[in-house]
Amino acid sequence: MTALRRRLGAPLLLGGVALATSACISLPWDKPDIPEGIPPGPGVQQPYIDINEPGRTADKMREWATPIAAATGIPVTSLEAYGNAAEIQRQQHPECGLAWTTLAGIAGVESKHGEHRGAEVAANGDVRPEIRGMALDGTKGNWEIRDSDGGKLDGDDVYDRAMGPFQFIPETWQRFGVDANGDGIADPDNIDDAALSAARYLCVSSGGDMTTPAGWEKAILTYNNSMSYVIRVRNHANAYSVNVRY
Repeated sequence: MTALRRRLGAPLLLGGVALATSACISLPWDKPDIPEGIPPGPGVQQPYIDINEPGRTADKMREWATPIAAATGIPVTSLEAYGNAAEIQRQQHPECGLAWTTLAGIAGVESKHGEHRGAEVAANGDVRPEIRGMALDGTKGNWEIRDSDGGKLDGDDVYDRAMGPFQFIPETWQRFGVDANGDGIADPDNIDDAALSAARYLCVSSGGDMTTPAGWEKAILTYNNSMSYVIRVRNHANAYSVNVRY
C-alpha cells in the first residue's frame, strides 16, 4: 500500500524501494531553516478546484505547483498529484487534516517523486519504467509475503513486491487503490492514483486526524513501521513546507 516496507512489526504495507538515506542538499545561507516539528508544516495551501470535473483534475494545480516545483526540485506533475490528492481529501474528509507536504515527504523517500533510477513522470501521471521493490521473501529485514495477486500487479507470481511511486504492496492496493487521473483505471504506477490512494490510506490509519503529533506519527508508522522512516518523511515534508529542496 502506500509503499510499505513491511519491516518486522509493520502492519499492512511495505516500502519496497531501497533508497539511500536522503541527505539535505547544501543551501545558501539566505534560505529558511528547515523546521523539525511533527506534524510537518502544511506549506503553501493548494487551491480549491472542482474535484468532480472529468479528466485529470490535477492539471488545475499547475499554476500553484510550478513555483513550488522550481524551488523544491519536485517534478511539476508529481507536485500537482500531491496537491490534487490533498484537496480531494480536504473537501471529502476535512477531519483528516492531511497536507500535501506529507504526501510529498513519503514520495520523496520512497521513489524520489517517481524518478527513482531514472524513471520519468509523464504528463498524465504515469511513471515509466515501472518502479518495483525487492521480492518480499523474508530477507533483508522484510517480512515474507507470498504472492497475493498472481503477479498481475507487481509482475511476481512467487512473492509480492512494492509498486510504483508510493510503493504499495498488492494487497493494500487492492483495498485502497483508486483512479485519480480520470482514465477509469486505478494504477499504482500512476502518481495521481498512487497519491490519492496513499492519502486515503493515511487518513484511515491515522484515525482521521493527522493534525496532531500522535495522529500523524501513527499514520506514518502504519505506512512503514520504523521511527527512522518517520524522521526521514518528516524531514522531507518540513523542507518542502518552506520551499526548500531536500
